Amino acid sequence: MGHAGRRGLSPVTTTTVGGRGVQYAPVRRLTVLYDAQCSLCRFLRDWLMRQRQLVPLDAVPVGSEEARSRFPYLDHASTFEEITVVGDGGQVYRGPAAWVVCLWALAEYRPLSHRFSTPSGLRLARGAVLAAAKYRGAQWRQRSGKAGRDAYGGRSGWAYDPAAGWVFVGPSACDTGCAAPD
Repeated sequence: MGHAGRRGLSPVTTTTVGGRGVQYAPVRRLTVLYDAQCSLCRFLRDWLMRQRQLVPLDAVPVGSEEARSRFPYLDHASTFEEITVVGDGGQVYRGPAAWVVCLWALAEYRPLSHRFSTPSGLRLARGAVLAAAKYRGAQWRQRSGKAGRDAYGGRSGWAYDPAAGWVFVGPSACDTGCAAPD
C-alpha cells in the first residue's frame, strides 16, 4: 500500500504473476482494531488472543492514542464503522476481508480462511460481519439512547433502520434515502 518505506514495516517484494511484476509486502504481524465499548468485540478479541497464532495478532482499541500513533495514515473515523485489521506492511483489511485475515492468522482456522476467501465464502463472511454490526448497533443505541438510521451506517453503504433492518444506501440511492437494489 505504499507504506513499505516507513520504519518498522516489512520490505516490499516483487514477484511475477501472470507475466507481470507484482509488489507485495509479506504479512508478519497483524493489528486488530476493536471497539472496546462493545462486549461482542471484547469477547472476540479475547477469543482471538487465546488461539494459537501463526501470525502474531495485536489488539488495539479503535480511536485510542495507541491506534492513532501506530497508524497516523489511517482514517480513524472509519475504524469505528467496521472491523479494521492492519498488517505490518501497511496492508489495511476492512469488513469481511478483516475477518478472513484474522482467521488466516490462526493455526486451527487457516484452512477455513481459505474457504472464506472465495466469492461464496466472502458472502458468508459478509453475513457474519453484518450480524455483528447489527449487534453492535443495538448496543450503541442502548448506550447512547439514540435510535434510527444514524445508529449504525457508514462508508460501506449499509445502514441499520430499526423498521426495515439492514438496507443498502449506496451511491445509487435516491435523495430520499430509499434502498438501492443489491
